[in-house]
Amino acid sequence: MYNSVYDFEVTDITGKAINLSRYKGNVLLIVNTASKCGFTPQYEGLEQLYQKYAAQGLVILGFPCNQFGSQEPGDNEQINQFCQLNYGVSFPMFAKIAVNGTDTHPLYQWLKQQAPGLLGSQAIKWNFTKFLIGRDGNVVARYAPATKPTALEKQLTELLAVK
Repeated sequence: MYNSVYDFEVTDITGKAINLSRYKGNVLLIVNTASKCGFTPQYEGLEQLYQKYAAQGLVILGFPCNQFGSQEPGDNEQINQFCQLNYGVSFPMFAKIAVNGTDTHPLYQWLKQQAPGLLGSQAIKWNFTKFLIGRDGNVVARYAPATKPTALEKQLTELLAVK
């Protein structure tokens, strides 16, 4: 049974196992990403938020996913290079995962149960769905793909103020 986001182990973009408990006490923004999507420019806004608030405890976790229009066709190395070269991404990126279907990563099964989408739907609708996690490791909010990273700033600063 999973009690918080800190109970999960994931694989980073270089293939290393990472226990999310390493981020305990931080505010997390978990995003399923893609390199060839209309929302891909959100990498820029995510990186700006990370640069602005990392010192206060914000960590953004990017999870590439190829389940929506095959918009993340590359392997992990190609994805990592794309993110760094095109958007200067410095926040942690993880190995490509499934966020829907029978192969859904356990982290995303849990996130979707904790914060269902519109009309109670648990399915992730598209790339750049965002989950905001409080310092206690629990889901605070779920945001639609069209929600720009800057729109999260007010709620982020409120969560970061709570120690």
